[in-house]
Amino acid sequence: MYAIVEIAGKQFKVNQDQKITVHRLNSLKEGDKVDFDKVLLVDNDGSIQVGTPVLESAKVSAEVLKHFRGEKVKVFKKKRRKGYQKLNGHRQDLTQLKITEIVG
Repeated sequence: MYAIVEIAGKQFKVNQDQKITVHRLNSLKEGDKVDFDKVLLVDNDGSIQVGTPVLESAKVSAEVLKHFRGEKVKVFKKKRRKGYQKLNGHRQDLTQLKITEIVG
């Protein structure tokens, strides 16, 4: 059984007991349980339900495992023959969730 759910503006395909990494959910603390109601699709062993745009009766429950920061991404800009170089770095704030239940 899997579902496609919208979390923090992005769509994820999730299975039960799966760990996923999403953009930081600031309103939640580690150990909190959260329900996501924007379920777009549920597949229950070949029986597929598709929402228009969401399924009203479906929800996905998850538990917040930890908040952390991702790997550093280097952003390098250069204009050739002009002597211009700029180096910036970025680390995204992330949240790790464990999917506990899919109700379809």
